[in-house]
Amino acid sequence: MFLGIDPWYWLMLAPALLLGMWAQAKVRSTFAEAERVRAPLSGAAAARHVLDSAGLRDVAIEPVQGFLSDHYDPRHKVLRLSPQVYQGQSMAAVGIAAHEAGHALQDAQRYAPLVIRNLAVPVANFGGGISFVLLIMGALMEMFGLILLGIIAYSGVVFFQLVNLPVEFNASSRAKNQLDSLGIVPRQQQEYVNKVLNAAAWTYVAGTLQAVLTLLYFIIRFGGVSRR
Repeated sequence: MFLGIDPWYWLMLAPALLLGMWAQAKVRSTFAEAERVRAPLSGAAAARHVLDSAGLRDVAIEPVQGFLSDHYDPRHKVLRLSPQVYQGQSMAAVGIAAHEAGHALQDAQRYAPLVIRNLAVPVANFGGGISFVLLIMGALMEMFGLILLGIIAYSGVVFFQLVNLPVEFNASSRAKNQLDSLGIVPRQQQEYVNKVLNAAAWTYVAGTLQAVLTLLYFIIRFGGVSRR
């Protein structure tokens, strides 16, 4: 039975899917709330301030299209911010921008989990693409070797997600500390930044839970082929 029509697949992943939907809704609502609170700097200016204060003047900041598509590119040393964050002069924009700047600080300091995560990216991308093919072929041909390879390949995705959690949490922690120490966000308004970053953290938790439950499903669903 293919994954899309297997009710056990959706039943096992239900907790992660529900958590993911709640987290996405939480991010949008907290971002909208914090977007109404004005900040002294725009997201791009706040990120520039954080980077310059750490001596990272060589890290560029560029606008990128898409809602909350913000990310740090470690290969090209570029911070890419969505229009709402790049131009926005709000607590939401400043919080997200500082979080991404936190990744640049991690990169500059060779933060171990980030180094491991970057090394795991190609493994996770390859494993996520090939695992389904190997599992389905192995199940149809009743070849446990292919199934085992598929499970091992998808384990790369789970490993990436597990390593990604401390990376994201640490970036948020760095963002809060920098915004406070540099005086970018007044103490009485820091709660808005905290709400946005805490809501975003739940999306990473949901992604990790989904990967773990998917791997568990693969082991239970396809592992039985070896006993036939």
